[in-house]
Amino acid sequence: MLRKCALRRSSGKEGYPMLKFHSEQGEISVSSAVFSNITGMAATNCFGVKGMAYRSMTDGLVHLLRREAMSKGVNVIYNEDESISIELHIIVENGVNLTAVCHSIMSQVRYVVSSTTGVDVSTVDVYVDSMRF
Repeated sequence: MLRKCALRRSSGKEGYPMLKFHSEQGEISVSSAVFSNITGMAATNCFGVKGMAYRSMTDGLVHLLRREAMSKGVNVIYNEDESISIELHIIVENGVNLTAVCHSIMSQVRYVVSSTTGVDVSTVDVYVDSMRF
């Protein structure tokens, strides 16, 4: 049985914040990159989602991210109560019901992240940055 400990605010090898779990066999550290990748995959599997969005700092335009870079459209926030909050920026298909798509993403992301990592997800905020044909 895994037992969560306090969040570690320092960075791991790749510079990402880490969440630690303790068990009888040892310790497991999970970086925010793992949460970002799981979140990105769960969101892009929902109906109506074209992909994750990334706003370029150089030109200010919204870009559709490829499969390997979709974690840039996700922001993971570690809360004091040992839960996480997730912000995602997405691009949706033109003509879909935005409310239905966003509710579907919120449910899917919360379920997939919680069941995969065992971490409570307190909020999932979805930002629709663009629509594509």
